[in-house]
Amino acid sequence: MPRDLLPHEKFDQELLILFDAYVHGDVDRRGFLDKARRFAKAGVTAAGLLAALSPDFAAGQQVKPDDARLKTEWINVPSPSGYGTIRGYLVRPASAGTSKLPAVLVIHENRGLNPHIEDIARRLALDGFMAFAPDALTSSGGYPGDEDKARDAFGKLDQAKTREDFLAAAGWLRARADGNGKMGAVGFCWGGGMVHFLSTRLPDLNAGVPFYGNTPAPSEAAKVKAPLLVQQAAIDERINAAWPEYEAALKAAGVKYTAYRYPDTQHGFNNDTTPRYDPAAAKLAWERTVAFLKTNLA
Repeated sequence: MPRDLLPHEKFDQELLILFDAYVHGDVDRRGFLDKARRFAKAGVTAAGLLAALSPDFAAGQQVKPDDARLKTEWINVPSPSGYGTIRGYLVRPASAGTSKLPAVLVIHENRGLNPHIEDIARRLALDGFMAFAPDALTSSGGYPGDEDKARDAFGKLDQAKTREDFLAAAGWLRARADGNGKMGAVGFCWGGGMVHFLSTRLPDLNAGVPFYGNTPAPSEAAKVKAPLLVQQAAIDERINAAWPEYEAALKAAGVKYTAYRYPDTQHGFNNDTTPRYDPAAAKLAWERTVAFLKTNLA
């Protein structure tokens, strides 16, 4: 279960916005600490605030990597139009036997395949899916175990090649003989944006669940064939500003979608390793996600 985090309400909203800018590379570590000093009080330093806001992966873990109910392996998927290879974490329920499983591509945030997203893949496998979580940082050696280093490496990626890597991962996952022929995609932040992108490129995608992800240009909406479950935070102007125009384009194209915006939530509210986590909203959003995937991938 997640650690006993300070809820986001305990942090000044301007500080949370500053942290969001830091997480997404708009402010570097020094810049964050300089600007965060004005929020430090009662003996808490700017560095202490950063530590309090940063992920605690071990405490947020819900499913252990060696859980006997699961079969896990690491796979290298060829990506000739991308970086050549993309490595990913494949998780299946151990009880599945020879059953053909619905497949879900799990797409991380802008720090590569960190322990939290591995845990998300395991959660999906326990719900009866074959989950595959690729690592966009494969070309630079994979997730480095340090969020700052991961963010720095991520910023150096050729995004065109990275998109091709995820297209290759999706094609490989769908083609697996132990799949039931249907595939969905779930992504968070940058990964949510990747789900939106894949929905414009994969006419055979059966379901897409972007959590607080950037949307494509409205002109791309007509290419979307998959039903979408769009999960949004209420306090997330950086992402939400573009949604009305894209939503109008989805409606005009006749795309089947449902969008939820969870009251009083921050960007990243589903991530139970940081104080931006909102337990009630995350629980509801995840229940909706699993139900949506089961309906569309059965």
